Amino acid sequence: MESRAKFLGHPVHQMLIVFPLGLLATAVIFDIIYLVGGGRPMSEVAYWLIVAGIIGGFLAAPFGWVDWFAIPRGTRAKSLGVWHGAGNTIVLALFIASWFLRRDLPERPEPFAFVLSFLGAGLALFTGWLGGELVDRLGIGVDNDAHPNAPSSLSRKPAR
Repeated sequence: MESRAKFLGHPVHQMLIVFPLGLLATAVIFDIIYLVGGGRPMSEVAYWLIVAGIIGGFLAAPFGWVDWFAIPRGTRAKSLGVWHGAGNTIVLALFIASWFLRRDLPERPEPFAFVLSFLGAGLALFTGWLGGELVDRLGIGVDNDAHPNAPSSLSRKPAR
């Protein structure tokens, strides 16, 4: 099933999700470095990575929503898409709550801020797997006639 939201022939959602996933995962890495003695700058970097990751998540979500509406009803892909989207909404909520707890003292977050970001990262592993299942296993967001010798998406020629 081809994506409904494309830029230069490629699915926008699949292009954008790498940013929030990467930024939020990197924030957790900086949190860990801070916790093992990395110092205040590590926590401040994590704070700003969370901000950027949240913004990226809000930018990617509407394009996933557009694609989800195009998935046929009663399919495994439709139900996995619900879990993927709902799970990522929870991921964003966890990181927003973590950011909220950090906003007054980003250089010295309270412990619960770390708990929230670690929970968000753990859930993101699962929701990311669901996204991979949708694309790689169920073909959601993939050109219907994709094959190894398909012409460039910029050629505007069908993949057939």
